[in-house]
Amino acid sequence: MKTILSTKLLTPDQKKILTDAGIYLKEYESIKIHFKEFELTEDYDYYIFTSQNAVRAFLSHKMDFYKEKDRAPECFCVGEKTKLLLEQNGQKVIKTTKYASDLGHFISKNYKNQSFLFFCGNRRIHDLPDILLNAKIRFKEIEVYKTELKPHHFSEPFDGVLFFSPSGVKSYISENGFGTSTVFCIGDTTAREAAKYADSVVVADTPSVESLVKKVILHYNLNIEK
Repeated sequence: MKTILSTKLLTPDQKKILTDAGIYLKEYESIKIHFKEFELTEDYDYYIFTSQNAVRAFLSHKMDFYKEKDRAPECFCVGEKTKLLLEQNGQKVIKTTKYASDLGHFISKNYKNQSFLFFCGNRRIHDLPDILLNAKIRFKEIEVYKTELKPHHFSEPFDGVLFFSPSGVKSYISENGFGTSTVFCIGDTTAREAAKYADSVVVADTPSVESLVKKVILHYNLNIEK
């Protein structure tokens, strides 16, 4: 039986995919998210969200700024689940991409004369803001959450370790090595961080938890239960 460590807590349905395939799963939270207080004092044409955490932080904030407006500006985002969370809470999403760099290139090509407010965390990657900056697009970053690393040492070996963010990799590696473990990453950005420390890195076909856990099963040539 293969033993897998997940660096975030999975939903019951996600765990079932692995256990039904005969995989023993151990899980923990490698990071903790803290929402921050923030104020909006300026108008921007559009909003940008590159994570669900940024959306949750945005939604948790009581924004008096919009009491006299019909609605918040329309949004651009990264990831289908980020889009779904926005739409479920009444926000209109114009464009969704798989990766932040793809979104940056799309905006720089099609929205050169608009302004953007980018909701992000303290450990956000530089890809998107660097692209917008180089394209001379007016934008402002607003930090709405903080990612805290929660290192934990594991004495037992794992056949594989699941990662969902570069921060999760940094948290894990601060107390552990990879040895012969295969590292499974939700996307290319996380994989780039993991590749600094691991010899074997496998990336999900699409950046979703479900795609990642199915990638684990296929990697070990196990059967996915229907």
